[in-house]
Parts: sequence; structure tokens; C-alpha cells
Amino acid sequence: MAGLAERRPPLAAALTVFLVSLTGIPITAGFVGKFYLFNAAVASGWVVLALVGVVMSVVSAYYYLRVVVAMYMAEPVGEDAWSAVSPSSAFALAVCAALTLLLGVWPAPLLALARIAARSLM
Repeated sequence: MAGLAERRPPLAAALTVFLVSLTGIPITAGFVGKFYLFNAAVASGWVVLALVGVVMSVVSAYYYLRVVVAMYMAEPVGEDAWSAVSPSSAFALAVCAALTLLLGVWPAPLLALARIAARSLM
């Protein structure tokens, strides 16, 4: 991953969005997911479990963000042996990254669908 931003900036940008989302940083879908998960745990009386989840999220941020630092701040090592990204793969990555950000900023439509699906199960 070292130097990926120099070699393939679009891939580095997409991976950064996904890693930031896994970390649970606001404006990403990962934050919304963790927020609702921890909120449900607290509402059910599992405060200790929610606190453990928050602490583990902070620990995971260290590991995820180290990859981001390596992509942008480390010098490339060796030659670029990765194959070229096909246009369809690049399109899929762009759509997924955009949805990750969009659902972090505007999660209401997906949450409404989730509520409808949950009601149908009960």
C-alpha cells in the first residue's frame, strides 16, 4: 500500500473513503451504522457493551488510519505489479465510494426502508 496515492490516486481515494467509513468517522455510512448500533445497545441497557464497542472503534481507527498514512505519506516500494483497473471496476468503486459518503450525509431513505423491512418481520 505504500505510495499507492502516487501510483494510482483514484484507488487510494476510494480506499481512503472505505477505511474512514470502517473507522466510523462522521459523514460516512460507517458512522451512521455505528451510531445506530451503539444507540440501540444503550437503549436496551447494554451500556457496557456499547462502551466496549466505542473503545474498540477507537483502537481500530489506529490500524485503519495507518494504512491511509502509508498510502499518502510513504514512498512506493518496488515496482507497481498491479494490473490495470478496468473501466467497469473503476465505475463500481466510484459508485460505492459515492454511496458511502451519501449515506453518511443523508441516511434517511435507507433508514426508512430498514424500518419498513423490520416491521414486516414482526
